[in-house]
Amino acid sequence: MTSRHLAITMGDPAGIGPEIIVKACVGLKDRIATGDLRLLIIGSGAALDGAKAALGAAIAIPEVSADDRDWPNLCFLQADIEGTPIKPGVLSADGGRFAYKAIEQGVRLTQAGRTSAIVTAPLNKEALNKAGYHFPGHTEMLAHLTGVRGSVMLLAHGNMRVSHVSTHVALEDVPKRLTPERLRLVIDLTNDALLRLGISKPKIAIAALNPHAGEGGLFGRQDIDVSAPTIAKAVADGLDVIGPVPGDTIFVKLRAGQFDAAVAMYHDQGHIPVKLLGFQVDPATGRWQELSGVNITLGLPIIRTSVDHGTAFDIAGKGIANEHSLIEAIDYAERLAAGASASKS
Repeated sequence: MTSRHLAITMGDPAGIGPEIIVKACVGLKDRIATGDLRLLIIGSGAALDGAKAALGAAIAIPEVSADDRDWPNLCFLQADIEGTPIKPGVLSADGGRFAYKAIEQGVRLTQAGRTSAIVTAPLNKEALNKAGYHFPGHTEMLAHLTGVRGSVMLLAHGNMRVSHVSTHVALEDVPKRLTPERLRLVIDLTNDALLRLGISKPKIAIAALNPHAGEGGLFGRQDIDVSAPTIAKAVADGLDVIGPVPGDTIFVKLRAGQFDAAVAMYHDQGHIPVKLLGFQVDPATGRWQELSGVNITLGLPIIRTSVDHGTAFDIAGKGIANEHSLIEAIDYAERLAAGASASKS
């Protein structure tokens, strides 16, 4: 049976999305040629052609229509009509418009079963807002487009898998977001994702919100009053969950393989350890050489993975962006799609 295409959304065409997509397609060309991997790129045709020309990439990416019955293994779908040329590294409302329209088409095709998952390149939140789409990020936009409330962000780099109770909220609002219902949802969705990734008996650790998990109430009571009883209920229901584990040691233990995933309480608590390990820096120049890490949205009716970095306007169009994170995101999307298919059979 031939696998379905993965929808690759370009993100903001002014960012590094077009470049890393072309590089990923070149790097994966052997798998694409055999049909082992099938990709549908959605975005700006002008930006894609510009990236191919700048990189000298001799790879054919024919344009298709969403209604075409059959698509070639590698193909391109125009997300919206082209406007004023979008220049690399220049923020514009048109860049935000294309980022939104590509996501919208990717969601629609995946919900219709034409594509098995959506893999997203980075967008610029300011450009998105200038275009009239007022979302804090991809996660919230996808929840809106699919009619879901309560999605969860999971970051992955190697065996570092970290899901989040809260993400794009002010730090002062984080304690209010920690409720028994929200924490249990994050635990259940993380456990389900690990099963789909082939981990038969997932073990999950819950990070403490407060220093020393509250130190008996001296530093806050959320870990004692909310997290501990929620964890106990999950264990009683048959899940392998431990915690609250103090935030200053939980990620060292996760890296050591003591758990399969950790649940972070807020954005930076979870993002910092994953990015610290996933981003490799050239000591001579101080530049990032390697960007590793995948962002997975849990709780949607579709599978969505993403690169774990931004649009990098400062290097867009210079031919030096690294495609590693995008290839990882494609790999995770394939694995999750296969796991979802196996669970239905």
